[in-house]
Amino acid sequence: MKTATTPVDNLRIQEGASAITQTDFTPNTFRLFDNFPNPFNPTTLIRFQVPGTSHVQLKIYNSLGQEVRTLVNRNQAAGTQSVVWDGRNNAGNSVASGIYYYRLQAGNFVQVKKMMLLR
Repeated sequence: MKTATTPVDNLRIQEGASAITQTDFTPNTFRLFDNFPNPFNPTTLIRFQVPGTSHVQLKIYNSLGQEVRTLVNRNQAAGTQSVVWDGRNNAGNSVASGIYYYRLQAGNFVQVKKMMLLR
C-alpha cells in the first residue's frame, strides 16, 4: 500500500496511519483561525499562530463589547497554538447563549472573529 503525506498548517497526516505528527514548521505570519466547532456547546477550540516570540492576548467579548474571559495573556513562542474555551467567564460562571467575539492581539497584529454559543 502506497502512502502519501498532505501538509496541513504545521501537521502532516499520513494516509493509512493512525497518528498525526507535528513537523518543524515556523509560521511566517500571524493568523487567527476559525474556532471549531461553531456554533458550539459546551466547548470550542481556538487556534492561532505567531511567527516569532510575542506577547499574546486572546480575549472573549460579548456582543456589547464587554470582556468576558481572558484565555491567553503571556509571551508566546513562535508556532501554532490552540486554546479551548469552556463557555465560562473570568469568574468561572457559565455565560448565556449568544454571539461572542474572540480577539487576538500579538505585537501590532489584531484580529477579531465571531462565534456562537448555544446552550
